[in-house]
Amino acid sequence: MRLQNKVAVVTGAASGIGRACAARFVREGARVALVDVDAQRGREVETELSAVGEVQFFPCDVGYKDQVDATVEAAVARFGHVDILLSNAGIMRRFEFLDLTEADFDDVIRTNLKSVFLFGQAVGRHMATRGGGVIINMSSTSVVMTMPTLSAYAASKGGISSLTRAMSIGLAKHGIRVNAIGPGTILTELNRSNLLSNAETRRSILSRTPLMRLGEGDDVAGVALFLASDDSGYVSGQTVYADGGRAGLNYTLPVPDAL
Repeated sequence: MRLQNKVAVVTGAASGIGRACAARFVREGARVALVDVDAQRGREVETELSAVGEVQFFPCDVGYKDQVDATVEAAVARFGHVDILLSNAGIMRRFEFLDLTEADFDDVIRTNLKSVFLFGQAVGRHMATRGGGVIINMSSTSVVMTMPTLSAYAASKGGISSLTRAMSIGLAKHGIRVNAIGPGTILTELNRSNLLSNAETRRSILSRTPLMRLGEGDDVAGVALFLASDDSGYVSGQTVYADGGRAGLNYTLPVPDAL
């Protein structure tokens, strides 16, 4: 129960990594504000996690300041304070660079990067009045490597890691630690069916993953728990890569037939 008596806000909590992190926080004793634009799935997660601990769902499009400010205000009113923010909400648009539209680029930057700024500022102001807190931003291995069809996504995630460093310095005087997580290929709901059914794609990913397995949501949730807890009390401004060793690999590995 490393987060006993703590209150966490998790964006993008209705599915994937956000859902896994919210579940881990609840199991560790935190009360959690679940934030997502998908109201139906968000309420399903609220019902699921209510059997474990205290949670409430707040619908919000994280890229708009008025909605973010209202959501943070509502979460504080509901739980009394906020100790932990996990800015996880994000989208991906796949286009060759010359085919990427301005509208798609703007959507990715607004949802992925601007939301980190908006929630970080809104929750950070609250934390500053309380004398401290923890902010965790969801980055990606796309900060250090990417694909030609993910230019907007890579730009947003690179911005998140840079913003994380700047936030950590600017908020340190308020007792607020800020770190980021860079996941590799994680078996979220969107990835699971494709990656588990397509042997060629799976082997391609494994050839670039030294630990020779695909990641699970709990692999990222464990890092989030460490960064949210006092165990990481002297860690700030870092991007921690939960990627099976991929970020350090500069070639491909042979994949055993059994995999």
